[in-house]
Amino acid sequence: MDLGPHATFIIASYAAVSFVLGAMIAWLLYDGAQQKRLLEDLEARGVRRRSRGGNTKRKSAE
Repeated sequence: MDLGPHATFIIASYAAVSFVLGAMIAWLLYDGAQQKRLLEDLEARGVRRRSRGGNTKRKSAE
């Protein structure tokens, strides 16, 4: 495969995109695990999410 005179630019571009995508995936996995730990910590302290169970009706401002 001949990439011509711009081979260096093409290869560097693909390498940069691969690096950025890999870094974003790693960051998302790390952040997801951190958020899960924080949520487990809150639940262990007795803080519950409003979206789970309980009364889902909102009081009107009338």
